Amino acid sequence: MGRPASDIPGVLAPPPLIYLGFLALGWGVGRLIDEPSLGLDRNLRGGVALAGLLLGLVIEAWAAGLFQKAKTAVQPWKPSTALVTTGVYGFTRNPIYLGFAITYLALAIGLDSPLAIVLLIPCLLIVDRFVIQREERYLAARFGADYEAYRRRVRRWV
Repeated sequence: MGRPASDIPGVLAPPPLIYLGFLALGWGVGRLIDEPSLGLDRNLRGGVALAGLLLGLVIEAWAAGLFQKAKTAVQPWKPSTALVTTGVYGFTRNPIYLGFAITYLALAIGLDSPLAIVLLIPCLLIVDRFVIQREERYLAARFGADYEAYRRRVRRWV
């Protein structure tokens, strides 16, 4: 399949910055308004946060490693040269963004910030609409029938 007119997806912003922005906003506003605690024991909260952080980072690293192995860009503002459909990409089309979401949730729990947890929902909606949907249009134009078959076979998230 040929290259699209613009050989990048045209995402709204670098996805890590979107997640980080929402997390910082939730935590910062929560501190300003003296938000209530999650009510979890500190050790339990720390353990859950650590487990979630490790899970999110492992998923992200696994997915990024598969991109590097295929010699294609991990960054969505660079052209894709290969369609990766194996490994974790056989379970979800967006394992890096799923890993970011798990990492975000783990950090919000660790920070004891209910508001940051709530803001994960609009964060995911923005990532879905202004990052993932643009990437999907780009990948469909770039890889054609191969991408469409992959899209039908594997869910967007989980």
